[in-house]
Amino acid sequence: MSFKSKTEQSTRSFVSKKWTFLLCLSCFCAGILFTNRMVAVPESKAIMRTTAVEAEKLKLISEGCNLKAKGEKHVSKDIIGEVFKTHHAIQTLDKTISNLEMELAAARAAQESLHGGSPLSEDVSRVGSSRKRKYLMVIGINTAFSSRKRRDSVRATWMPQGEKRKKLEDEKGIIVRFVIGHSRSAVMKYCLQIVWDLHILATSGGILDRAIEAEDKKHGDFLRLDHVEGYLELSAKTKIYFATAVASWDADFYVKVDDDVHVNIATLGETLVRHRKKPRVYIGCMKSGPVLSQKGVRYHEPEHWKFGETGNKYFRHATGQLYAISKDLASYISINQHVLHKYANEDVSLGSWFIGLDVEHIDDRRLCCGTPPDCEWKAQAGNICVASFDWTCSGICRSADRIKEVHRRCGEGENALWSATF
Repeated sequence: MSFKSKTEQSTRSFVSKKWTFLLCLSCFCAGILFTNRMVAVPESKAIMRTTAVEAEKLKLISEGCNLKAKGEKHVSKDIIGEVFKTHHAIQTLDKTISNLEMELAAARAAQESLHGGSPLSEDVSRVGSSRKRKYLMVIGINTAFSSRKRRDSVRATWMPQGEKRKKLEDEKGIIVRFVIGHSRSAVMKYCLQIVWDLHILATSGGILDRAIEAEDKKHGDFLRLDHVEGYLELSAKTKIYFATAVASWDADFYVKVDDDVHVNIATLGETLVRHRKKPRVYIGCMKSGPVLSQKGVRYHEPEHWKFGETGNKYFRHATGQLYAISKDLASYISINQHVLHKYANEDVSLGSWFIGLDVEHIDDRRLCCGTPPDCEWKAQAGNICVASFDWTCSGICRSADRIKEVHRRCGEGENALWSATF
């Protein structure tokens, strides 16, 4: 082969390789371009369509979840709201029933007093106006039909009369009333009871009731109760007294005292105000006497078996001659009077009603001083007694005759009452 031939062959080989490389590169680029145009674009559209559909589905699902959550939240709020409304309605109903019970007790007392035409009827019938005024204490003097002389002796000694009694109420915030119910003959003549408007219509009673009505017309110092008088009914009378008193007057304290006990009102007020900020207080001379199981004896307890073995004593309770309770306890008695158990003795019954309650028992021996010389010596020493009586008589022996002497020797003096600041 000649040199020329070899050269041409070599040139063709060289050109061929060069063009081959360029051709391959061009094909590769063309392939990439072709792939991007034919494959990438349709796939992008498909992805976009798929993404849009899924987004729509997700949106629907999300909205559905939100609606469900909102619905559940709305239902939850509705349930909670209904529960709250129901609870509030129950509380309102309980309070309404309690108020109605107290209104009924007050209306009964008011109607009975209205029937007698006594000044007292104005006090009790004006329940709304009385509630606006805040009193320090209401003193209820427990009395009986046969105790006219005792009442007159109290009026002549430690209980202010006429304008002075009104001044005592207006300036010192102290209400004092004799507390009595009705005779059995009067109760037998009740012909109609109208509970709808909280009034009681009654015809005139017997001679005992007419005597009280006449006495009340003269003095205007009675609180008549919807109660049948009787020695064995003292526990019931105590319940009704507190229910009627708390419905008639808004006071810090409610006091019960017997009509054969001497009381220094100013000293009593000063004693009670020391405990005014306490919510539930029970003040008196605390004792724990024996439970008497023998029949026929005074203070016999028919339910003696409830207090354990023979010879056991009662729980601590205030002696019945005089004690005071705060407004919360008086309201508690008023609201629950229909289910409070009555024992034979009134002071035991009262103490039993507070068993199990968060009540502070205050034992103050100035509420049970003896008659002279005991109370006189204490007065001379500057420790004036709140109440004085004889333990042997459960009151001042022959009080109608002796209470004036007790008042002269143990009384705090009239100026003490009007100068006192409660």
